[in-house]
Amino acid sequence: MITDRTLYQIALTQINGVGVTLARSLMQAVGDEESVFKEPTRNLEKIPRISRRLIDEIRNPEVMKRAEAELRFVEKNGIETLFFTDSGYPQRLTNCIDAPVLLYAKGDTDFNREKVVSIVGTRNVTDYGQEFCRKFIKELSEQFPDLLIVSGLAYGADICAHRAALQNGLSTVAVLGHGLDRIYPAVHRKTAVEILENGALLTEFPSETNPDKHNFVKRNRIVAGMADAVVVIESGEKGGSLITADIANSYYREVFAVPGRATDAMSAGCNRLIADNKAVLLQDTKSFLDQLGWSTSAKPAQPKQRELFLNLSEDEEKVFNALNGTDGMQVNMLAIALNAPVSELFMTLLELEMKNIVQALPGGMYKLL
Repeated sequence: MITDRTLYQIALTQINGVGVTLARSLMQAVGDEESVFKEPTRNLEKIPRISRRLIDEIRNPEVMKRAEAELRFVEKNGIETLFFTDSGYPQRLTNCIDAPVLLYAKGDTDFNREKVVSIVGTRNVTDYGQEFCRKFIKELSEQFPDLLIVSGLAYGADICAHRAALQNGLSTVAVLGHGLDRIYPAVHRKTAVEILENGALLTEFPSETNPDKHNFVKRNRIVAGMADAVVVIESGEKGGSLITADIANSYYREVFAVPGRATDAMSAGCNRLIADNKAVLLQDTKSFLDQLGWSTSAKPAQPKQRELFLNLSEDEEKVFNALNGTDGMQVNMLAIALNAPVSELFMTLLELEMKNIVQALPGGMYKLL
């Protein structure tokens, strides 16, 4: 939603030398995004890691000039801006330390569905990879019609995933490595338009940003962070999909890889992920659902009596209350619900496991015993 604060939110991302971490630190120090530009210089000088040179960059009139131009583009083209404090921002991303401060989106911007899966893979996807991708997405759609499929609109596995999602009535999000004033590759424009009918185009990059290689590497962290699980369809020994898998692991996401023959070049990366225990071997849809604890046959847990656990700490009680009456929650969703860092949440969950109150399940799922 475009508000009076949108201009300053955009401007915050236009300051040379201010990345994600520093932008958040600035806001925390002065109160909000507008204050970053209106705070007296003497106050900015007191903030740790804020040099005089950086203050000069904040005061540079070109920053607001670029922000005003971008705001005009956003308003003219019906683009939604999502600041990291907005409720519509992909909430799974908020637990990622390097998540973008601001996102630009066009289309159906419901990024916080109950279940989100990212599918990535080589641009040189084989018939085997395409067939697996289509079958996998079709079977997922039959059980979870509200599932969101995320990918990157690239050649190969990405475009296969988007098209399979659309063909099966699933919403899909294409995360771009450039601004929303263009589509890359251009041959995927028709699919991009179709995505706008049942999904969205999403990017952290403002207009006039070219599809440079390093932008796609940055884009991968969004693909990894906004999903519950990342599936690698096929990959060579090197490639962006392997980077996405590594990022997903660092975010405590479940990573799956489709295995292939040892002699298949486009399966080398997936086989290596599995061998190195960086990904779960993906055999079929059922094993995927079982691993994530999404099996529809699972019975809801019976609510427990609160009075049985009077010796819980404050943090343990919060976790207990969040899990009570559910059939389990994935650790990232639990972190979002409790507004707690995943690393700290793991310690609380461990304590509850030791007290035989919580059970850890495959796929980072936890439920009450």
